[in-house]
Amino acid sequence: MNLFEAMKLFVRVAELGSFSAVAEQLGVGRSVVSRQIAALEKHLRVKLIHRTTRRLSLTTEGRLYLENSHQILSLVEAANSELLAKDAVPRGVIKMSLPLSFGLLKVQGWLMEFMRLYPEVELRLHFSDSRLNLIEEGLDLSVRVTNTLEETTIVRKLGHCHMLAVAAPEYLQRWGEPNHPEVLTEHSCLGYFLSGESEPWRFQVDGQLKRFYLDYRLQANNGDALAEAAAEGMGLAMVPDFIAESYLASGRLVPILEDFAPEASGIYGVLPSNRYMPHRVGVLLDFLADKLDYTRY
Repeated sequence: MNLFEAMKLFVRVAELGSFSAVAEQLGVGRSVVSRQIAALEKHLRVKLIHRTTRRLSLTTEGRLYLENSHQILSLVEAANSELLAKDAVPRGVIKMSLPLSFGLLKVQGWLMEFMRLYPEVELRLHFSDSRLNLIEEGLDLSVRVTNTLEETTIVRKLGHCHMLAVAAPEYLQRWGEPNHPEVLTEHSCLGYFLSGESEPWRFQVDGQLKRFYLDYRLQANNGDALAEAAAEGMGLAMVPDFIAESYLASGRLVPILEDFAPEASGIYGVLPSNRYMPHRVGVLLDFLADKLDYTRY
């Protein structure tokens, strides 16, 4: 038995709470994972995991072994990363998730450039606006555009993004331009939703951030769809600057309520909390930070 590999496998099982989930990640049978954990317990002469038909839970010894395993694996990863950093050639696989619109409109092109710069790096990209659990999904990095982060989240700030209220000139000509967020209830508004929950619109009013919960005529879980609907005159929309950019340049949309614009949201590289950051991930974060600073998003 390879004790180091068995330790890594145990950490995965402990984090995911399932032999089947780990087996699926690794592309092996559930029995393979179960046998390796049993062999580790036999080697250590201690039970690490309570097994029932419904769930797995760590024993007291298992919790202690998990804590020590995290420290050992982080030290090994750090040692490997330092050696890789010395030869300055990032290599290996980076599994990352990206917001759908931002990923496709902005980041994907940069990532192609990154791959040309570092041909020994392989990328596995998952496009989704949902907040994925990095550990459960086996991700090395998640790019998020948000103004809310959990206190325990490990992040690197890469840039910022402004939310813009926009409308088609034809809509404003017909229905008039709102001069205050309070009058939005008199207009047809197009709203974003995620996981079944509608997002409020946020504005700075009298120096305070206020949320406005509106009755949306149209809702979508994609900002591109909302921008296009607004450009077709269906109503007012609140979209991020990277989506609004081309519409504003063409004149199909114009900004409104600019005096009440909310503070910018952050663009972050979110890292899993259970491991040392590999050198290749650090190089990618530096690369994205340079790109985002240059484009001023």
